[in-house]
Amino acid sequence: MKMFVFDHCPYCIRAMMMNGLKKLEIETVYLQNHDVEARIEKVGANMVPILQKEDGSYMGESLDIVKYLDEFDGNPVLQASASEEKVAAWYKRAYGVSQRLVYPRWMRVKLPEFGCHEAKEWFTKNKSAAIEMSFDDAFVMTESYLGELNVLLKELDWLVLPSERDNTLTYDDITFFPVLRNFTVVKGIIFPPRVRNYIDEISSLTDINLYDDIAV
Repeated sequence: MKMFVFDHCPYCIRAMMMNGLKKLEIETVYLQNHDVEARIEKVGANMVPILQKEDGSYMGESLDIVKYLDEFDGNPVLQASASEEKVAAWYKRAYGVSQRLVYPRWMRVKLPEFGCHEAKEWFTKNKSAAIEMSFDDAFVMTESYLGELNVLLKELDWLVLPSERDNTLTYDDITFFPVLRNFTVVKGIIFPPRVRNYIDEISSLTDINLYDDIAV
């Protein structure tokens, strides 16, 4: 099997978590960010991740892929969501400030999906429009945005660590860890100890890289 992804994409990380968690032998293929046709020709829409199954057919939609991979070996391990509403409510509040912190930084670190000028240009054009400001202006505002996000992170004291539940993962982890993982690209972010432990534990269980070493 093959999985077509972007490294920075939270939806892609959902699917990639299952590859690491279940120790599956799936080839990871990083598409270029601007190459919309490469996505459309596979699943008829501009989306990632995309899984190419053993029979050669393609599957889109991250949570569908997660479920497929979890059940692939006949031994599903993911537990049901327990904090879905809490996760959604928190991220709704954090969304705007988090994107203004994270989007500009993807252009300042080296990621495989931004391997050419066209890919960087396409991302910058579309995402600066989404946050309604230039990446340079957003980056200049880092201190202000970081202060807001650090306050919000303190509210995540309800997170339950995998180590506190026999190292099992839930669908909440599948949706929330990728968001928190992307914050590790922001230099100066202050993760409360419980949040930091949560990120580190799931990173270890799923073999997903973090960005601490290249944070800007």
